[in-house]
Amino acid sequence: MAAKTRRALIEQRVIADGEIDFATLAEEFDVSAMTIRRDVEALEASGIVRRVVGGAILLRGKAAEPSFETRAAAAAEGKMHIAEAAVDLLQPHETVILDSGSSVLAVAKAIRGRGLALTIVTPSILVAVELADEPDTTVLMAGGRVRPGELSLIGSETEETFSRYNCDTYVMGIAGVDSDRGVSEYHREEGSVKRAAMKAADRVIVVADETKLGRVQLMSIAPLSAVDALVTDGPTDHPALVGARAVGANVVCVPGPGREAADLGAASA
Repeated sequence: MAAKTRRALIEQRVIADGEIDFATLAEEFDVSAMTIRRDVEALEASGIVRRVVGGAILLRGKAAEPSFETRAAAAAEGKMHIAEAAVDLLQPHETVILDSGSSVLAVAKAIRGRGLALTIVTPSILVAVELADEPDTTVLMAGGRVRPGELSLIGSETEETFSRYNCDTYVMGIAGVDSDRGVSEYHREEGSVKRAAMKAADRVIVVADETKLGRVQLMSIAPLSAVDALVTDGPTDHPALVGARAVGANVVCVPGPGREAADLGAASA
């Protein structure tokens, strides 16, 4: 594993748990404790952690948004399974809003070669680049201000773009899915764009890996009752998924770590 990828995964771990220890990470990544120390030193230089005896602790709050690179590296295989299942829900010739973020970028990659002839509206530069040369596909970019690192478009111009369109489906990436608080996001302006995109679409598909389930972040986007389908690699009995089914969402569970394949047609109970 490249040091860059390993450090991104370590960052994800410390954000989730609040602390890490050298010995556990060395065993998990099958590297020396000295290698882990160098990784942690790099994270410390970036202001993410502070080293303590035997490990390190998180400096910034748990609700801080990990970098795009970190999110893309974390649960990458699971995100591709989720993406494939989400694309299975799309119909040929639909007009589809593809959100920004690592999970929806995986959806864009899964669309390639499917021959769906979609019209794509997106606030993500990365998504637009991914699908720009896809045959019979039209890509429309939202206007607005470029958010560094994320390479998404945000602001009032982006929101206004969505007010002009009537779309079939919105594929949304999200930072938190909770049975009581619904879906939520770290960044306020990203959250406002998501709300505008929801209003422009007839159907909302949320893609969320297991780490997002049960989480509540700063910006509330919508209740679970506003979600038509939720595609995840989380366990089928997770409270967030039980709550989603209870309000009528179609919950699609794909194979996750240590679990057998679930019925991809799992519907509301």
